[in-house]
Amino acid sequence: MPNYIDRRLNPKDKSLSNRQRFLRRARDELKRIVNDQITSGKITDVDGDHAVPVPVRGTAEPSFQHAQGSGRRDHVLPGNKEFVTGDRLPKPSGQGGGGGAGKGPSGSGGDEDDFRFVLSREEFLDLFFEDLELPDLIKLNLKEVVSFKSRRAGYTIAGAPTNINVGRTMRNSFGRRIALRRPKLKELDSVSEELAKLEAKPQPGAAVRARIALLREDLAKLRRRRKLIGYVDPVDIRFNRFEPQPLPNAKAVMFCLMDVSGSMGEREKDLAKRFFVLLHLFLKRRYERIDIVFIRHTHEAQEVDEETFFYSTQSGGTVVSTALKEMQRVIEERYPSKEWNIYAAQASDGDNGYDDSDYCTMLLNSEVMRLCQYYAYVEIIDERESHIFGSTDNGTSLWRSYCKVGEKWPNFQMTRIAKPSDIYPVFRKLFAKQQASKGQ
Repeated sequence: MPNYIDRRLNPKDKSLSNRQRFLRRARDELKRIVNDQITSGKITDVDGDHAVPVPVRGTAEPSFQHAQGSGRRDHVLPGNKEFVTGDRLPKPSGQGGGGGAGKGPSGSGGDEDDFRFVLSREEFLDLFFEDLELPDLIKLNLKEVVSFKSRRAGYTIAGAPTNINVGRTMRNSFGRRIALRRPKLKELDSVSEELAKLEAKPQPGAAVRARIALLREDLAKLRRRRKLIGYVDPVDIRFNRFEPQPLPNAKAVMFCLMDVSGSMGEREKDLAKRFFVLLHLFLKRRYERIDIVFIRHTHEAQEVDEETFFYSTQSGGTVVSTALKEMQRVIEERYPSKEWNIYAAQASDGDNGYDDSDYCTMLLNSEVMRLCQYYAYVEIIDERESHIFGSTDNGTSLWRSYCKVGEKWPNFQMTRIAKPSDIYPVFRKLFAKQQASKGQ
């Protein structure tokens, strides 16, 4: 029978099993809090750790205790001066009961935020991805932080044979041989030549024989010393050392375009924000620096900050081409296409002014799409209309015009969404295109 051992590292000062058990028990409450933070927070804040307030209700462990208003007591507590065995005690006022979460100080019983629970980046994204119904592979890709490449970082005394640095190894060997005075080969050759000359004499004298004995002894010492002091010793070997370094990715800018006329309510804006968050997560795993530009429009367009983009109301009609023109202006002023990778995401309910849809098609075909790496358009419809417009090309004039753009440009994707799980199909094509480019 196999024996499985979980060797995953616990979070700092936390028990992993207890943490996972708490996440399962409080998942519904954490999910609600995550949705609230996505709605009220910034797009860039999603990609990080989050401290969420957790109420007492639903998080307390079950416990047992004596019910104050029932049962029988036959013991006398120490220090008692008023009662003896057999006396009847008055029933305490108020309701007795079992264990559970305590009430507030005022006795009102209202829930309180007793502690703040820190969700890691992966845990927060898991809860965020739950409504989007992304495949597991896509979730793993989006949760990747940074890709790395190996970079030379000096030398080390251990490593693979293929990483041996011959130059540094031979330099160490040369220095060691000099320090230990390893005999050179020319020294042995000179002693051997002198010994051979003396031994070649026919009748050597006593002095010559003494010299021959001394030379033989010196030659043996030199050979023995050369064997003891190796030419290359293990202490000389050095290996190239490598350390991971983040890939120097190019810069990218993400344009968020949204209709903020009266027809775009809170539900539509919430779906649009989830769409923008998902695109931002996708871009962040590919680029080190990402700028986000928010452009809202009614009958006129303007660049605003994120707070104004999602929460400020504005009255007026709808002219989509004004947002495209504003996007062109910002690109020309701050984000030249030769230096930046340009991505655009547009959210709308499909309303547009008379004859402006054809003008939008002309702007996209002639100028905007030539600058963009990717352009995604989502049309937010009512859930009751999803069975009518979800699988057909019927729809608003803006949708029909954008269909023509999609036929001409492969980097233009569009879809209709009525709930969060409808957002993924746009990104499915984007991920498929990325995987194909990697395989080539």
